[in-house]
Amino acid sequence: MEPVVTSAVLATPTHVAPERVVDIDIYALPGQSDDFHAAWRTLQDGAPPIVWTPRNEGHWIALSGEVLAEVQSDYERFSNRIIVIPKSVGAQHGLIPTTIDPPEHRPYRKLLNDAMSLAKVRRMHESIRQTAAELIDGFVDAGRCDFTHDYARVFPLRIFMSLVDLPIADVERIRHWAECMTRPNPPMPFGAAKRAFYDYLAPVVAARSAAPGEDLISHVVTADMEGRRLTTDEALALSTQVLIAGVDTVVNFLGFLFLHLATHDDTRRELAAMSSSGLLTASNELFRRFGLVIIARIVREDMEFHGVRLKAGELVCIPTQVHGLDARINACPMDVDFSRRSGRHSTFGSGPHMCPGQELARAEVAITLEQWLRRIPDFRVAADADTRCSGGIVGQVNRLVLEWDR
Repeated sequence: MEPVVTSAVLATPTHVAPERVVDIDIYALPGQSDDFHAAWRTLQDGAPPIVWTPRNEGHWIALSGEVLAEVQSDYERFSNRIIVIPKSVGAQHGLIPTTIDPPEHRPYRKLLNDAMSLAKVRRMHESIRQTAAELIDGFVDAGRCDFTHDYARVFPLRIFMSLVDLPIADVERIRHWAECMTRPNPPMPFGAAKRAFYDYLAPVVAARSAAPGEDLISHVVTADMEGRRLTTDEALALSTQVLIAGVDTVVNFLGFLFLHLATHDDTRRELAAMSSSGLLTASNELFRRFGLVIIARIVREDMEFHGVRLKAGELVCIPTQVHGLDARINACPMDVDFSRRSGRHSTFGSGPHMCPGQELARAEVAITLEQWLRRIPDFRVAADADTRCSGGIVGQVNRLVLEWDR
């Protein structure tokens, strides 16, 4: 399989009305380099609720928050069978439970829900806190750090590698494979990266099946799946999905969040005055504002949908960030407003595929804020930072360097 070529353009189907066509590459929006979220907000503003682009092999894009949530939740009309754009790449994804629908999806989802429950995450809070404190104490006296390299790419991965009981020395190659599956034009083709994951995990899955421990992979391979255990192929597909989610999303969310805090003094100081529980509550507004995952659903059958004709087999892109940024749903959506009542968003998904790791993500973000702002209440972007943004299935800030007065 060749790498994704995001400039590939196909002819627009005859059933797509001209006024619904936008020549947009979802992985390289105009203005995205300067501000990932502002670029999506600009595209969304005044646009129809759903549009068509001929790029990336041609697909629909949900730009209304309500439409996005409907597509994301309604598995009877929109299947998870293909969730990656372009379709030729998404067809090779095949990981579970993200590419299967209810009712087949439910036992796999229950397995992950049990492994990542709120009660279990709460028992991890102190170890998460110790990890955050140790990392920050390592550079606080220097008056600066490469936040991307020294914290965002280290902190959630230490926690996650401990959770799955894998060597921290393996982080970089796991991250590399994950990025090859979540970035356009990767150095390693999508299929090769998936095979690398499977080759790496095969002996781990075999060992944990024979002698399980207390880690997440052991939980996966020994779980009771309605009277049976997972097959080896199922265990590899599910474990690969868990690793990809664990090494990419929170890493890049922290980059967007801390770039914002470094340039918005009032928000930073408001957070610094909050209690630990207050920070957990406040994290909902932060996740609303900085959604960053772009996925898709495949249309099950021909239908009329919000003024357009959808054909079976077409893909609908659901850029999760547009839900939280929709001004019809959240007033002044580009503002971070902790007084906002129940800010609505799809950063963790909606419906049967809500992210099972959301409680861990909330804890990691809240504890990072707690420990960082206690030690470094004021900070700014350093001159040598590269705050340009890049696209992909998960958006990112390229390299955030921060500095502060010692």
